[in-house]
Parts: sequence; C-alpha cells; structure tokens
Amino acid sequence: MTELLHGDVKEGLELDPLSYDVTSTTVVLGALATRDWRPQHHDYHFATERNGVQDIFLNAPNQAAWFERYVTDWTGARGRLGRMRFRMKGSVFPGDTMVFTGVVTGTEVDDAGCGWASLDVTLKAGDEVKTTCAVRVALPVDLDDNPWSRRGERWQP
Repeated sequence: MTELLHGDVKEGLELDPLSYDVTSTTVVLGALATRDWRPQHHDYHFATERNGVQDIFLNAPNQAAWFERYVTDWTGARGRLGRMRFRMKGSVFPGDTMVFTGVVTGTEVDDAGCGWASLDVTLKAGDEVKTTCAVRVALPVDLDDNPWSRRGERWQP
C-alpha cells in the first residue's frame, strides 16, 4: 500500500465508499464491545414494544467506531484522528446496508508542522442519511513524519 501523505490530499477529494450489511450480530457485538447493556441494542421486544422502533439498532459508540474505521482505512496506519463530531439523524437496523462516503473539506499544516485534513463523512442506509460526521485527521507531511509521535505542543487536535 502506498503511504498517504498530506500533500496527496486536496479539498474536494472524494473517498471511496464503504458498504457493510448490518446484521443483528453487528448491533449486539458493537453494544457488548462498548459495554452498553441498554436493551434497545440487544432485545428485539424491548426495542419494538417499549421504544416503538422497528428493531434493535446501532448505538453511538458502535457508529463512532465505524466512522473511525472508514477514515483510518483511507489514511493508512500513520493517519491519526484528532477529533470527530457526529450527529445521528436516524437509527441503523439489522437488514440495513450502511454506506459511508466522505469528502475532504480542507487541508492545513499547523504551526507545529502537523498536516491536517478536514472531512465530511456521511453514513446512509438506503436513500436516508442516518449520521453525519465532521473529522479532523492528522496525516504525515513527508515519509519521515509520523503524527503518532507528536506529543504536547506538537499535537494540537
């Protein structure tokens, strides 16, 4: 795999989409991994009868992990997430196909020499936007740079 460098990234660049078919196992394992014991993420009857939704659904930390995977699959091993803000607009259920898409909205090199890319990432199921996410991710500025080695004043996400 070719290493993604800050200079390779320009505003308007579209990331390749990622599709994933959601199953009940996807939902339950995500809830378990994030220690979320709330029943709407594993109990069909609770979700449908008590919450009035169609099925169990992905929790917020599970969605966050999918956004992180999408971005770091694109950046490669030396890409380092600085911050992520997302807004859930609808639930993701078993039987949905999640499709992640992203676009670079800006790039910069900060005063400490760290290269940054800003992204807008969208999670859709069918034609419906389920979650939007704004991401700031550090990228190496050259082959000798590694954002993971930055600490203190050299790391300002």
